[in-house]
Amino acid sequence: MNRSIIFILLITFAISHNGNSQLKSEEVNALVETTLEKFGSAGMAVGIVKDGTIIHSKGYGIKSKNSNDYVNEHTQFAIASNSKAFTTTALAILVEQGKIDWDDKVIEHIPEFKMYNSYVTENFTIQDLLTHRSGLGLGAGDLMFIPEGSDFTIQDILSNFQYFEPQSAFRTKYDYDNILYIVAGELIARVSGQSWEDFVQNNIFKTLGMQNTFSSFSSIKSTNKLATPFLIKNGNLEPISHFEQTANGAAGGIISTVADMCQWMLVHLNHGKYGSNNENELFTLDTQREMWRIHNSHVSYPAEPYNSHFSGYGLGWELTDVQGKMVAYHSGLLPGMASMTILVPDLELGIVVMINTSDEVGNSPVEPIVLTILDKYLQIPDNDWVNKVHKRLQSRTSIADSVVITVWETVEQANDDHIVADNYVGIYEDNWFGQVEISKRNDQLWFQSFRSPKLNGRLQYYKANSFAVKWEYQKLNADAFVIFSLNQEGKAKGIKLKGISPEMDFSFDFQDLNLIRVE
Repeated sequence: MNRSIIFILLITFAISHNGNSQLKSEEVNALVETTLEKFGSAGMAVGIVKDGTIIHSKGYGIKSKNSNDYVNEHTQFAIASNSKAFTTTALAILVEQGKIDWDDKVIEHIPEFKMYNSYVTENFTIQDLLTHRSGLGLGAGDLMFIPEGSDFTIQDILSNFQYFEPQSAFRTKYDYDNILYIVAGELIARVSGQSWEDFVQNNIFKTLGMQNTFSSFSSIKSTNKLATPFLIKNGNLEPISHFEQTANGAAGGIISTVADMCQWMLVHLNHGKYGSNNENELFTLDTQREMWRIHNSHVSYPAEPYNSHFSGYGLGWELTDVQGKMVAYHSGLLPGMASMTILVPDLELGIVVMINTSDEVGNSPVEPIVLTILDKYLQIPDNDWVNKVHKRLQSRTSIADSVVITVWETVEQANDDHIVADNYVGIYEDNWFGQVEISKRNDQLWFQSFRSPKLNGRLQYYKANSFAVKWEYQKLNADAFVIFSLNQEGKAKGIKLKGISPEMDFSFDFQDLNLIRVE
């Protein structure tokens, strides 16, 4: 994304006076190919449904380092947080089966579930799991599953909420979370008698004929269709391993294709109906309205040029209006993978974009593709989204890079002669994250998390009682300050962590850690 070569957008979308006109595939092709080149991305797939029909379903670019291995409509991508709408639909199926109610208390189905105080624990409902209004801060607890490879179990997740400090009053503020969706996945398992993975596979994917969609990597029998995730580093594409989910995939574990996601969009645009003549029903219109009702208001979607008047979160869907038309959408991001789905029921329009490339701060060009296509159907003049988003991301990345560079320059120039390493060596423990060790390796201080092994790295002196650590984990930029508190004798008694980059992904919730020396 930091490439200096600027390409001119090859296509300007024409304004049609016929609101029902269909976008030509040639236009989409030119848009996507230009975007891939401009952003330096590996591959992408785009699907569009309109008026009950799939009008575009196609892949572009490469899915692996093998130049002959190209993306097509059946190439599998991790859809990340677009999985959340599948989880809410799975719960909707259980509601319609009479096995649960949206207002059921979570502890009725998971007695060991425990929040940060007794009132919240006793009154926390199934819908509270899905609507980002728990009172916890942004991304609270995500360090239990990112970086991948930790040993946290579902039992850890169910009990660890009690150790978090709420950042707002219960049900008063929107703060996006992932972990509570994992709890929702566990609730589905307990009520249905099937794992979340099996339930969505059997009741949604198979039902809708989504033959190349899977609820986990382990359930994919052949990886021939699977796209490789890539990171852009110094202008080069670097293949990385796939992200493996913790406990269950209810927050972001699904792998799908644009061909299959078109079926997913159609069932929602048809208000739960599916089949050749929409003769079958996955969920009712009333259930659709409940999933697409705002449960938690916030402002997130651009007001211009869409003249938006509201924005909020439903059940697994972001909701807003564009030029007076209701929109349901969601994005998803994992290292090297990104996706975005947007539905405009008034236009019977659905757009999905999936990509197998991101940079170290999680940027990818799915948004400008979606917005450019959307503008065509809204009859909005060309907004040059590709160039606008590219410039915006370049600016943000440049600012973040300058901050990070300054920090490491300070580290290189710092004089650590006064540091007594033995004052910092020891075991430190956080109530929910467990223990970390500060040790000496070849006369250098080292940070090692016991429960999340990839969070380890050499401590390099920065200023005062602060050090900087460059983690073994480098799929996302999460390098951090390690800040020690000292007792009156100068011996470390606690640790706080803070991300170095201002563009660090929110899932690295270092601010929720309070590591106290125990040895």
